[in-house]
Amino acid sequence: MAYTVLARKFRSRSFDEVIGQGPIVTTLKNALAQDRVHHGYLFCGTRGVGKTSMARILAKCLNCLAADAPTATPCHECNACLAIARGEDVDVIEIDAASNTGVDHIRDLRNNAVYRPTRCRFKIYIIDEVHMLSPGAFNALLKTLEEPPDHVKFILATTESHKIPATIISRVQRFDFRSIPAGEIAGQLAMICRAESVEAEEAALKRLARLANGSMRDALSLLDQITSMGGKKVASEVVDELIPATHDELFADLIDRCADGDAAGALTVADASLGRGQAPDVWCTLLIAQIRDLMIMRVCGPDTELVDAPAGLRGRLAEQCLKFDGGAFVYMITVLEELRRSVKASGAGRALIDAAVIRLAEASNFSSIESLMSQLGAPSSPHVPVTNTAAAPRAPEPATKAAPARKSTTAPSAMTATPPPRRATQADLRAARAEPLVQAALTAFGGQIVDVQQNVTHDNGATSQAPTNQPS
Repeated sequence: MAYTVLARKFRSRSFDEVIGQGPIVTTLKNALAQDRVHHGYLFCGTRGVGKTSMARILAKCLNCLAADAPTATPCHECNACLAIARGEDVDVIEIDAASNTGVDHIRDLRNNAVYRPTRCRFKIYIIDEVHMLSPGAFNALLKTLEEPPDHVKFILATTESHKIPATIISRVQRFDFRSIPAGEIAGQLAMICRAESVEAEEAALKRLARLANGSMRDALSLLDQITSMGGKKVASEVVDELIPATHDELFADLIDRCADGDAAGALTVADASLGRGQAPDVWCTLLIAQIRDLMIMRVCGPDTELVDAPAGLRGRLAEQCLKFDGGAFVYMITVLEELRRSVKASGAGRALIDAAVIRLAEASNFSSIESLMSQLGAPSSPHVPVTNTAAAPRAPEPATKAAPARKSTTAPSAMTATPPPRRATQADLRAARAEPLVQAALTAFGGQIVDVQQNVTHDNGATSQAPTNQPS
């Protein structure tokens, strides 16, 4: 007998077996109990989260021959339930939209929809990857999808919901399937290992769950792969040998190198990460996601629910988030987003990545002025301009003897002209350098005191000399 892969053998057969989609299960159960089943559904979500399985379960609930009416608990034993589970039922037609994209295919569907089902209550069309249909095919489907015959139900599934026309979405009930949490995936893997008499280490299963990235099917495929190598045992050593370090682990190493200012080490880790075969733009997206988690943990604390990180990695992320301030993380994300857009259209993508990694290694030099001033013990109130800390204080103007009043023959506008500012002298600059706060600011920012002047035109048309660069 041919071997059945775990992803097919342990496919969810009922609502109670569905993992990680509680709200959707509850809604569909209530719709069946209240006889409020819609004529069209749209299941959206990433790969391996249960869209097709949910469609088949709903089809069994509607067409189970052991029940007198649609039920939320199909028998799984009648001919209809067994055929639907295999995808072979004559009244439940599964269509791959990727290979049936044209208008003619939808016209055939529309023409056949008028005929009643052969043995079941409903004729159900499950259209997978529906976003692959052509615009003409979508238009041909509109009328039938809006007002189908009473015996017809549509279940559409897609991984790219943004490609579905709004006219289609408005005619169906949309359900967004979320990625399955790693903890629930690990629990399901443990149950499957017990059913298959496979000895499994908890740490190994947790890593497989994390590698699956929210996809139950990916997790089962990985488990199949590990058991093929390790026999009846799933051990961490086998996982480490067969599956190289995950991208999030390499990214953590890359961020550590950047925090240390080790550009050479960062380039080495980036090379190892890119060597896993990830496309440059996808690599940038994944790294942005990890840095985003660090930024959120830095701002909101390591226990924030805004970051969905595996427990094994959260501790390391909590340590890393303290190595940069929020401004540095913002800078890093900006650099990587600019890189992501550039590498897609550039023939020198690797050079751009290396240049960006070097910039990230220098990210520790980019801190917010407020954080630097707080380290100096200076006020960081926005009402006090930080640039004033490096400005040379003006010496008081020496008192001069008032000149006798004279009758002026100058136009009134000239009489009100603003006198030109006095140029700072070397004595002024030396006095400014003697201030302790100015000395601390100069040390922190690596700058120097300057007196900048330029020509300024006043409202009355007069021109005066403003300060120009004069380093101390």
